[in-house]
Amino acid sequence: MTMFKPGSSTEPTSEIELTLSCRNLLDCDVFSKSDPMCVVYMKTSENSRWSEIFRTECINNSLNPDFMTKVQILYRFEVQQLIKFEVYDVDSHLSDLRSQDFLGFCETTLGHIVSSVTVTLPLKGAKANNKGQVIVNAEELPACHDEVTLHFSGKDLERSDWVAKFFSWVVKAYPFLELYKVGEDGNYQLVYRSEVAHWSNNPTWKPITLPVRSLCGTDFDRDIKIACYHYHSNGNHSLIGESHTSMNKLKCGIGPENDYRCVKPRSEKICGSVRLNHFELRKTFTFLDYIMGGTQINCTFAIDFTASNGDPQDYNSLHYLSNVPNQYEQALVAVGDIIQDYDSDKMFPALGFGARIPPHGNVSHEFFLNLQASDPYCAGIEGVLNAYHHCIRSVQLYGPTNFSPVINHVAKFAQAYQDGSQYFILLIITDGVITDMLHTKQAIIKASTLPLSIIIVGVGNADFQSMEELDGDSVTLQVNGVSAARDIVQFVPFKDFQQIENPLNAKSYLAREVLAEIPTQLVGYMKSRNIVPEQLTPR
Repeated sequence: MTMFKPGSSTEPTSEIELTLSCRNLLDCDVFSKSDPMCVVYMKTSENSRWSEIFRTECINNSLNPDFMTKVQILYRFEVQQLIKFEVYDVDSHLSDLRSQDFLGFCETTLGHIVSSVTVTLPLKGAKANNKGQVIVNAEELPACHDEVTLHFSGKDLERSDWVAKFFSWVVKAYPFLELYKVGEDGNYQLVYRSEVAHWSNNPTWKPITLPVRSLCGTDFDRDIKIACYHYHSNGNHSLIGESHTSMNKLKCGIGPENDYRCVKPRSEKICGSVRLNHFELRKTFTFLDYIMGGTQINCTFAIDFTASNGDPQDYNSLHYLSNVPNQYEQALVAVGDIIQDYDSDKMFPALGFGARIPPHGNVSHEFFLNLQASDPYCAGIEGVLNAYHHCIRSVQLYGPTNFSPVINHVAKFAQAYQDGSQYFILLIITDGVITDMLHTKQAIIKASTLPLSIIIVGVGNADFQSMEELDGDSVTLQVNGVSAARDIVQFVPFKDFQQIENPLNAKSYLAREVLAEIPTQLVGYMKSRNIVPEQLTPR
C-alpha cells in the first residue's frame, strides 16, 4: 500500500502501525510493581532534534506490559527515520516527564523495525542495574478509515484463581475483556482492553469503538481473539477463558453465532460466555475530507501584554522591536503562514490582554490589538504584525495574566457555528504563569464541546509547569468533578526551538509542533456531532 504526501508526487510513503510491549522492567516501587508508560520520539536528517510523537497509556503494577494504544507513523524509504523509546514508571498525574521515574531508553531506525517486523531492544541508560526490553511489532496499515463499534456482555463468568479454588463461596469476579489480532508474524497483538466490571459474573462492558484497520486490516476473515480476565490489583490477572471470532462473524450481529464460550486453554473448561449485544460498522472521515468539504478554519491571535514581559524599550524585553523578530513575532508568523491557507478571506481577529489601554488607561484582559473598538480584524499576518507593533507602542504593560476572557470571547463565536461549517483556533502567546487558573480551566471545559482548539505558546524562560495541566494529552482536564469532553489544548514552550541555528528550520519545527493536534481535534469534534462532509457546502 503506497500513498503520497500532499503536494508531492515523488515521495511515496506508507502508514505503519507499531505495537509496543515491555518485558522484565526494573521495579522502582516499594509496595507494588512499576506503573510503566512508553514515550516515543523521532528525528530525521531533515530534523536534527528529537521530537516526541506519542505516549502510550500507563499500565498499573506490571513489569511486562502490553500497551493497547498504537503508534502510527508515515514511513519513508528514502529518509533515515531515527526512533527512540523511553520507558517511565508513572508516579505523578502531571504530563511532565521529570515527575516520573526513568526506567531506560533504546534507539533504532524505523527502517530496521519495518524490515524485521518484530524487534526486541534492550533498555539502557537509567541505572547501573538497569534491565528490561522494549518489543516493537510493525504492520503496514491499509487506507481503510472505517470504524467498528462493539458492545459485549458476560454471562455466568467463573473465577478459577486460587481464591475461588480454596474459598468456594468467593465466586464473583472482577472481569475485563481484551481483544487481540493476529500479526504478520503469527503472534497475537493486544488491540483493546476494557474497563473492569466490579463484583459481577454477568457484566455489561462499555461499548468499544475501534478503527477497522487496527483490528483486522482489510481482511474480515482475520482471526480475532476475545480473552476474559479476572482482575487482581497486583497485576497478576487470572484468565477466565477465551474464544475466537472474525469481523465477518461479528457482522452477523446479535445471535447464537456471536455468543462465545469462555474456554480455559489446556483444560478446555468452559467458564461462562461473552455475548455480542451490538455491532455497527461506519465510514469515518479525515481532516482533508472536512476541509475539502467546505469547513473554514478561523484563527484568533491573543497576545500577553503583562508587565512581566519587560519594558518594550529595553533590549531584554520579550516585546522589544528591532530588525530581528522577537519571540512573539516569530510565533505569530510561524502559525499564521500556515493557517492563512485555510482561511478564505484571511482576515484575522487579534486580541491583547493584561495592559492599560488608551484613552483612559483602564486595565483590560480582552481588547482588540488594533485598538479599534468596533473592528478586531487584521488583513493577513502582515496586518496582525502591524497591529501588534502599533499596540506595543500605545499600551502600558500591566497585569495580571488572565486567560479566561479571551477564551470565552472566541468560544462565543464557536457557539454560533456548531454545524461543521466553521472551526476556530485560538493562539495565545504568553510569557508567564496564569493567574486565573480555575476560571481558565472552567472556560476550557465549557469550550471542549465546541468547534474550538486552543494553542498556547510560552515565550521566555518562565516556569510553565502549570500550563501542562491544561494540555490534556495524558490526563483529562477536570474541575469539581466536571471533565472536558475532549482535549482541545496544546501547549508548546518556545525555548525548545531557540537552539535551532537555522531560523527557517526553527520556524518550521515550531509550526509543526504547534499545529500537530489540530487535525485530530477537528475530526474529533465532527465525530462527536456526527457531522459528515457531505452535509457541508464545498468551496
